[in-house]
Amino acid sequence: TRMEYETLWAMGPYCGIDKLDAVIKGMELANYYGIDAISAGVIVGFAMDCYERGILTQKDLDGIEANFGNSEALLKLLEKMGKREGIGDILAEGVRIAGQKIGKGAEKLAQHIKGLEVTGYDLRCLKTAALGFAVSFRGADHNRHGAYAFDVKGKVNRLKAEKGRGKMVRDMEDVYALIDSFIVCKFSRGTYYKELADMTKLYSLVTGIEMTPEELKKSGERINTVARLINIREGLGRKDDTLPWKVMNMPIPDEGPVKGAVVTQEELDLLLDDYYESRGWTLEGVPTAEKLKEIGMDELLSTVEGKQEA
Repeated sequence: TRMEYETLWAMGPYCGIDKLDAVIKGMELANYYGIDAISAGVIVGFAMDCYERGILTQKDLDGIEANFGNSEALLKLLEKMGKREGIGDILAEGVRIAGQKIGKGAEKLAQHIKGLEVTGYDLRCLKTAALGFAVSFRGADHNRHGAYAFDVKGKVNRLKAEKGRGKMVRDMEDVYALIDSFIVCKFSRGTYYKELADMTKLYSLVTGIEMTPEELKKSGERINTVARLINIREGLGRKDDTLPWKVMNMPIPDEGPVKGAVVTQEELDLLLDDYYESRGWTLEGVPTAEKLKEIGMDELLSTVEGKQEA
């Protein structure tokens, strides 16, 4: 067996914990209680942040001294979440709801997007990834776009928000939707297979249906459009395509090349406008009737009726 890397981050560095045995035990507890291990670590980190800022007291935490770096606190809080005991009953709801229930400014410390806890990417210094996470239909999920690759590989200036990033995110989202549909590995893309080119060949070999890479990519676009329409039906929109408060209000304090990095509202608005335009959506993030017809989704036109003014 091996340690899943995102869990290692969430229960390790994110909580200030450097004891590998504690992180391994934390993962074991998450698996035992059926809790998402990444979210679990982020929730504990949230509780520690609240404790160190005086929002939560030792009494609130049933006697637990929840300082960053306290591996015993990590395990005790995970146990309480799994059993929904004391503060664990609130924390088990996730950081968004827990922040709302705790109040006193805890909402600003809740690191989530659309209610899903963040993963191990500092979006303040990864502007393309920041856009990808903001528009992801299920929230802070790095498996919906992989846009961080443009930033970390130096293909763009990762500290700059600029036009053109929208198309990058859109293209990656559509390819990722196809990868999920083919049930192949995202991390082996570009190494063991050439994304669209090889997936198109595989599709034709398996189905006997000839298809071009462009036609296949259009299927990925339809998948992401349906996901967007479902969110719109449930009341989500541009207001929900946002980032955690910390990402937009707390610049990176460390010394080094990214010191002071943050994503401003102005930068996020520029990136969102660029992304929506690349998708053929309105500035409120609603697919237009023209776009739905273009990709052969006329039957879903009723979903956007009266929502395309912007």
